[in-house]
Amino acid sequence: MPWKLASLGTLLAATLLAGCSSTSTETAADPVTTTDAGHSRCEAKAAEFTIGKKASPELLEQARARAGAQNARFLMPSDMVTLEYRSDRLNLNTDAGQIVTRVNCG
Repeated sequence: MPWKLASLGTLLAATLLAGCSSTSTETAADPVTTTDAGHSRCEAKAAEFTIGKKASPELLEQARARAGAQNARFLMPSDMVTLEYRSDRLNLNTDAGQIVTRVNCG
């Protein structure tokens, strides 16, 4: 008889704990648009219109706004860059003639 009560008690406890667990409705396909700090993430594809254009402050601001980035910068071939990754920063890579060659976030 004590084993039956112990088994029944264990089953009851497991059922109660299973009811307390939560499930996430977020899937991997859901787009994440903000970082942990609440900043919007950069979408590099939205700024690809800059490729082939000459670097200018106006172009940088247009690209930043379209990409939804908090910050944007031009990177020349000779610029030294840190390895920090910032999901809210847009990078416009240029060649020596200041023509945008690549767009990425980070």
